[in-house]
Amino acid sequence: MKLPFSRRTAVVGSASIVMLLTGGSIAGAAPAPESAALAAAPDIPVANVKVHLAQLQSIATANGGNRAHGRTGYRASLDYVKAKLDAAGFTTAVQQFTSSGRTGYNLVADWPGGDADHVVMAGSHLDSVTAGAGINDNGSGSAAVLETALAVSRAGYHPAKHLRFAWWGAEELGMVGSRYYVNNLSSANRARISGYLNFDMIGSPNPGYFVYDDDPTIEKTFKDYFAGLGVSTEIETEGDGRSDHAPFKNAGVPVGGLFSGADYVKTAAQAAKWGGTAGQAFDRCYHSSCDTSANIDDTALNRNADAVAYAVWTLSS
Repeated sequence: MKLPFSRRTAVVGSASIVMLLTGGSIAGAAPAPESAALAAAPDIPVANVKVHLAQLQSIATANGGNRAHGRTGYRASLDYVKAKLDAAGFTTAVQQFTSSGRTGYNLVADWPGGDADHVVMAGSHLDSVTAGAGINDNGSGSAAVLETALAVSRAGYHPAKHLRFAWWGAEELGMVGSRYYVNNLSSANRARISGYLNFDMIGSPNPGYFVYDDDPTIEKTFKDYFAGLGVSTEIETEGDGRSDHAPFKNAGVPVGGLFSGADYVKTAAQAAKWGGTAGQAFDRCYHSSCDTSANIDDTALNRNADAVAYAVWTLSS
């Protein structure tokens, strides 16, 4: 997740490479019956998600300790994700842009089939800050989205709507990659996106369970999932406008997502509800060198990864 505007560097993106782009509104669409969605959505093994996190950690370690925009660690991270998706039968495209004098990349993966006039997207930013490996921010979201995409392939899933997954570059510089992607969609292709689901920091070590309160249907989908687990949620406010859903929302696309907290401090009421430590940040290693593979709460990661899959299956059926 990027820093607030007062704490970040202003950037300008420019770019290349035309991609497969299609995209309608989840709002107003009849959701699938909850029982059917529960039966269809697979469990996402947290061990699989952690394998991807271990790979991202290894990539950072081998590339100066980070996976930041314009650095070798970022491109190696993208190549790792792309290879997994290509092997699983996705159609992938790399979109190139320039920011702060360095080349950046988005990765977009389309699953064959589904109604191309109604596209459900799930995405996360793949870059870290230069200070560290970025395993919670945002290896956690990137790995969960990747494993959900691979679960689509393993299941041979045939959704009614078209499924698209994305990994954004240069989010930490101000959502540069996702803004570039949205700005280069035609108005018709923008209108085809029924909803964009964003996952940024979903394994925080002192976690909260926060749901974006943007599109009501997407919000309800996530709340229903956590209610089924007996886990209370709160409306996400810490990261509002600070992650890759913002360019989509500003363009009129319905958005939603999940978040487990960054540098805000967990209250006593939240600790009573969720466990963890009151008076301590949700992620004490936010944007720091200690955001490593040790900086993950497995329970939060597991619950949120399963919620990613539940939403993808429910909203695309």
